[in-house]
Amino acid sequence: MRLQDLDIIVTAPPAPGWGGRYWILVKVTTDTGITGWGECYASSVGPKAMRVVIEDVFERHMQGENPENIELMFRRVYSSGFTQRPDLTVMGAFSGLEIACWDILGKARERPVHALLGGKMNDHIRAYTYLYPLPHHDIAAFWNSPEMAAESAADCIGRGYTAIKFDPAGPYTLRGGHMPAMSDISQSVAFCKTIREAVGDKADLLFGTHGQFTTAGAIRLGKALEPYSPLWFEEPIPPDNITEMAKVARAVTIPVATGERLTTKAEFAAVLHAGAAGILQPALGRAGGIWEMKKLAAIAEVHNAQMAPHLYAGPVEWAANIQLAASIPNILMAESIETGFHNDLIKGTIHVEGGFVTPSDAPGLGIEVDEDLARAHPYTGTGLHLEMQEAPCDYANGNAFQGGAPGKTD
Repeated sequence: MRLQDLDIIVTAPPAPGWGGRYWILVKVTTDTGITGWGECYASSVGPKAMRVVIEDVFERHMQGENPENIELMFRRVYSSGFTQRPDLTVMGAFSGLEIACWDILGKARERPVHALLGGKMNDHIRAYTYLYPLPHHDIAAFWNSPEMAAESAADCIGRGYTAIKFDPAGPYTLRGGHMPAMSDISQSVAFCKTIREAVGDKADLLFGTHGQFTTAGAIRLGKALEPYSPLWFEEPIPPDNITEMAKVARAVTIPVATGERLTTKAEFAAVLHAGAAGILQPALGRAGGIWEMKKLAAIAEVHNAQMAPHLYAGPVEWAANIQLAASIPNILMAESIETGFHNDLIKGTIHVEGGFVTPSDAPGLGIEVDEDLARAHPYTGTGLHLEMQEAPCDYANGNAFQGGAPGKTD
């Protein structure tokens, strides 16, 4: 069995676009006719450029290869061009293709991917969700309203979730770390207080910041949030400064989590060695794929750290996350996004029930992709999957992060 053909579909979820402006799906077919699906969570270049990168990685390092030889293909890609260092864009391409290889292998053996990774360790995976506006909420007003957030949190608890994430702390800016405005600290405290009152001890609070603060600013904010006992303080400073993140981890009692912007075990291992975080959040469509993150889970286990796969993408990456989560002992939880489009794109083959996901025992990733639906929603815009604002923190009028979704898929 050899990898033969590649098809790439860039599909756009309908507005408001929870999960980003577009998802890059890859369909890989073998010379024996078995098809595998993967998802490339790569957004540092536009989808037209990314398509070319994916094609080059496949044709140069994978086409004609036995899909079993994942380690060999990873080393080819990781070493390409005399690099042998983490490359976010190239690894984003490989990650989706690698996920497709696992889907192929599972289908060829009529076994789920987790059975090929050492077997099922977990019958159920604890899910968490971001707080999204309810149908009757004003989307624009939602991000600054502790009351609406608490209402959304109560709705999540009613559906069985035991962990909820939110990030009211300020702007998503390309300027690097900044000192939070006092109003941002006050608003963050108000969110934690109001949500905690709404959910009591029925749910963990997951506080996100998208790497927005200086070390001192993150510590100030973290100290203000400690009375509400969040389960994690996500990416409190930009993810490229591990030494400074470790200072935050030592200064606050809230566990630090990081990883959605990291790739390969090399970057994650450095985080663990520095004591910068005890909760790792790899996005499998970016971080090197399933096998690379299985290795990371073992490294994390040695450091007494836990895994919490990140999801701000489509349901194919979600499927990969769940297969990995089923096979490792140190899974904390996995992010989930429940939209009609996520559900329909994989024909309802993964769902959250009572706050947990049950890993599928169906062959491969355990999903059925609606290829016609994916093709019926092509991405035609010019924006990247996610984008950061150039304007700095507004100390006079306050700030808001708009949930990571554009108002339209442009």
